[in-house]
Amino acid sequence: MTPLADRLHLAFDPGITPQGGGLPGLSVLKNVVSSINLFGIIAVVGALAVSLAVWAWGHHTGGHQAEANGKKGATVAAGAALGLGAANGIVAFFSSLGSQVH
Repeated sequence: MTPLADRLHLAFDPGITPQGGGLPGLSVLKNVVSSINLFGIIAVVGALAVSLAVWAWGHHTGGHQAEANGKKGATVAAGAALGLGAANGIVAFFSSLGSQVH
C-alpha cells in the first residue's frame, strides 16, 4: 500500500511568478502609485501640523478634549507616515516571504 501523501495531489503549481515588462503601461502605473504615495505623505504632514496645533491649543487653554484629540491626531499621522514610508519595504518583505512557501 502506498502512503497517503503519494496518493493525494492537493494543489497544482502553475509556475507563475511576477515579471516586469509583461504588460504595457507598467511604468505609468508605477508613476501613478508613486504620486499617490507622495500626495499621501504631503497630506500627513498637514494633518500632523494641524494635530500638533490642536494639541498645543488644548494644552494652553485647558481644553482637555482638544488636547486629547490633538494627541490622537498626531499619533495617527505619525503611524500613517510610518506606513506610507515603509509601504514599499513591507510589500517587498511579504512578497519575498510568500515566494518561499512551497
